[in-house]
Amino acid sequence: MQPAQRQETAMPRSRLRTLVALAGFAAAAATPWSFAQAQQAWPTKPVRIVVTFTPGGAPDTLARVLAEKWAGLGQPITVDNKPGAGGNIGADFVAKAAGDGHTLVVGTVGTHAINPALYEKMPYNHLRDFTPISFLASTPNLLVVNKSVPVNNVKELVELAKKQPLSFASSGSGTSIHLSGELFNTLAGVKMQHIPYKGRASAIPDLIGGRVQLMFDNMPSSLPLVKSGELKGLAVTSAQRSPAAPNIPTIAESGLPGFEATSWFALYASPGVPRDVQMRINAEVQKVMAMPDVREKLAGLGLDVNTGTPEALMTFMQAETTKWAKVVKESGAKAE
Repeated sequence: MQPAQRQETAMPRSRLRTLVALAGFAAAAATPWSFAQAQQAWPTKPVRIVVTFTPGGAPDTLARVLAEKWAGLGQPITVDNKPGAGGNIGADFVAKAAGDGHTLVVGTVGTHAINPALYEKMPYNHLRDFTPISFLASTPNLLVVNKSVPVNNVKELVELAKKQPLSFASSGSGTSIHLSGELFNTLAGVKMQHIPYKGRASAIPDLIGGRVQLMFDNMPSSLPLVKSGELKGLAVTSAQRSPAAPNIPTIAESGLPGFEATSWFALYASPGVPRDVQMRINAEVQKVMAMPDVREKLAGLGLDVNTGTPEALMTFMQAETTKWAKVVKESGAKAE
């Protein structure tokens, strides 16, 4: 496969924001519902926000921000980490929960776009078995390497990978972290071995300890380790440099033109949630994500906040499903 073919699958962050925004405007025009009309009582009992990976990553961060800011809604808000199977275990738990709006999940590009193409048999239908609430944020992945690896840029990493075996960790098969590595293998013409973990919390100690050499980790969890000197940050996977780390180049500008892989996160509820409850939760998401302290915190972690309507999220998810199905097919990636 040629790099030009790969470039067709890329979606820069600017295009991502435009697509979500346009879909939101179209949905707003198509429905008479407004946030002001969403007066249904919610929550009426404890709310569980499921995170499909171990603590410490971007989905966990977003869930805990929502839980903290919703503490004043009058009901307990808990974050429940349910990792495994590339996020499928936690997502399936929510897909089969009661449709009353009290069981939510921070879905990812993996659980709601990539996995359907990666797994031969899925425990849920990502387009049918959830009630979309709102897009939350997106972030580039950061290519980080163990500090003992004798490379300081992408070019040197490619040269080393052609000379000796290297392995890259991921938070699970089929995640954008995994596919970032597969895309790198394809465009660079190398064969680094993929080592899947049950979440980044178990992968990072092995990376720091040198049992694996590198990882395409979400920026919110990896950037602090780069700043502390525990890992070396070589490049970001987005089409443009991240404002959170402007001195770190993109992989595309570092010698692999056309490379782009962005992680995104959105909030979903179980299927069958009534429209008024759906919009009530959406309104509460909008309030939290518009708070200056929240936006500042998330921006500092490399998360680009961008909310919207449930219809906007569904439109975006359908486009991402098509995009990543092509990436999975062309890379030959498979669930392990």
